[in-house]
Amino acid sequence: MSTLRSRQNYSALVLPIVLLLAWQVLAWRASTPLFPGPWQVAVSIWRLYPQIVGQIGYTLMRAAAGFVVAAMVMIPLGILLGRLKSIGSVLEPILDMLATLPPPAVVPIVMLFAGTGDAAKIAVIAYAAGIPLIMNTYEASKTLHPMTTLVARSLRLGRLETMVFIDLPASLPMIATGVRLAVASALLVSVTAEMLLATNGIGVFLQRQQENFQIANGLAAIAFISIVGLIVNDLVQRLERRLLFWHYRLDLHNER
Repeated sequence: MSTLRSRQNYSALVLPIVLLLAWQVLAWRASTPLFPGPWQVAVSIWRLYPQIVGQIGYTLMRAAAGFVVAAMVMIPLGILLGRLKSIGSVLEPILDMLATLPPPAVVPIVMLFAGTGDAAKIAVIAYAAGIPLIMNTYEASKTLHPMTTLVARSLRLGRLETMVFIDLPASLPMIATGVRLAVASALLVSVTAEMLLATNGIGVFLQRQQENFQIANGLAAIAFISIVGLIVNDLVQRLERRLLFWHYRLDLHNER
């Protein structure tokens, strides 16, 4: 089994290596700074990594702040709308409309109320992260088995206690899916928001390199962003599997 897995891991590296070699050959043939190859990008990474890491730090702090704000507001709101179905049915079309609205489109509105500082950037990130959180939480809470309501009544729980001790735990698997989507949205929109509003961060770094036609430096920053995204996504999945171990054990038992 271990030999088979190692072969699969090696085979998964074949395509990226082939693509990198083809990219490098095309870059050599083009022979222009506007089309750098992997080697030039690697040199830029080696030369600029302290600066890139510092700028990514600003981006990650803003993304984390926006995600925390979105989670603190949207998860309780989604549970509430799922429990109060009459209100949820009225607000559901508004949620569907907001889900189709691109986050950069709200930047002018945010600037009217929050200016162009960190508060504005965090507000845009929170909006982008909040949509998948509230949508998944609302759908999970709304579609809970009716037996959960009977259990709450038998335990003589109030409405708030029902939402905290029954609705929230039962909705956690679907909320976790929303969390993964929200984290990805927060990282993506943080870069976009920095291009529009910020004076620092990896988004501003990318914009400056583009303006100066430093394509290799820009690709180096994009490579760092991709690596950071993979690391963050892996950490979120590991945390999810640890906190929701009971859910994954139940799925494994059902498959057997």
